[in-house]
Amino acid sequence: MAYLDHNATSPLRPQAHAAMERALGLQANASSVHRAGRSARALIEEARAEVARLAGASAEQIVFTSCGSEANALALWGAVERTRESGPPVGYLCVSAMEHDSVLRTAAQIVDRIPGLRIVVIPVGRDGAVDIEWLRIFLDSADARTLVAVMAANNETGIIQPVGEVIDMVREADGLCLVDAVQSCGKFASDFAADYLTFSAHKLGGPQGAGALVIKEGAPFRAQLVGGGQETYRRAGTENVAGIAGFGAAAKVCRGDDLSRLSRLRDGFEAELRFRFPECVIFGEDVARLPNTSNFALPGLPAETALIALDLDGVMVSSGAACSSGKVRASHVLEAMSVRPEIARCALRVSLGWNSDEADMDVALVSLEKLAARMAARRAA
Repeated sequence: MAYLDHNATSPLRPQAHAAMERALGLQANASSVHRAGRSARALIEEARAEVARLAGASAEQIVFTSCGSEANALALWGAVERTRESGPPVGYLCVSAMEHDSVLRTAAQIVDRIPGLRIVVIPVGRDGAVDIEWLRIFLDSADARTLVAVMAANNETGIIQPVGEVIDMVREADGLCLVDAVQSCGKFASDFAADYLTFSAHKLGGPQGAGALVIKEGAPFRAQLVGGGQETYRRAGTENVAGIAGFGAAAKVCRGDDLSRLSRLRDGFEAELRFRFPECVIFGEDVARLPNTSNFALPGLPAETALIALDLDGVMVSSGAACSSGKVRASHVLEAMSVRPEIARCALRVSLGWNSDEADMDVALVSLEKLAARMAARRAA
């Protein structure tokens, strides 16, 4: 089989598995003061240090969560509510048109519940990057404090965003900035000077069910989940010691990944796609992308058909479309890039990771070629 869906979940690394087994063997609450409790606490703090190194932050800035979606929601709600208590309050939530649903839907929820707060959508160019000039003009003219949310790299296309420029502009405007680094984590430098930064363990070979929010020193924040004093009162609840330990181990080992190897695999795959399917459309091929991601379309080959056929051949990829109750809607990311609907419906995403190899690419290409031949024969019949 060929697993080529690392952007959805990267398989658990052996080092993360071992760290989780060690943690599960403790069977203690990290808040307990006895020896076993202190051992559990030590594992959490070791992991916190590793995640902080990956983020280019201090350990004190790390708040462990259950996932990247929770981290995004925690940052948005925490910033808005805190600034309403001790201003200046956030008056605009400015999000790009291609953000993850955990940002888009949370922003919409906040605006719906807080009177006077407005949501503004940053347009995206055909190249898949946020429109920097549009954002500059908006920030110059905004009559209230703005919280800008932009992902470091898009989860579907892999296109890298001009995060540094965004952060500088937001800082000059006395705004706040959330950077969703869930997909870019471990694939390029994550030491952004954003007010809030989010990660998720399972995107880099850690376990599902563990994430992190990095809060810059001095950034406004109000806890949303209260109870005990875990995470220095910023996120209550008994810690997922095994998940956090696995997260830390994955964060440590991913820093040694050979990303140029993934880039070579991806580029070779796309070159073969071009050779075998001249009509192929590769999204973002002329701009900076994550080294492991290829989002492409074979016109006339619907994504839902391709996904089923590839799966039967043991090839696991994702589609650029979101499926719900048997219905398919075009990717909001490709829609934001003004991709024609008939092309967007054919979008497939191949994403590589720590255990991907040349054989995976060959299997995927052969399967696609077989499927295209069957489709052509069916049309000719």
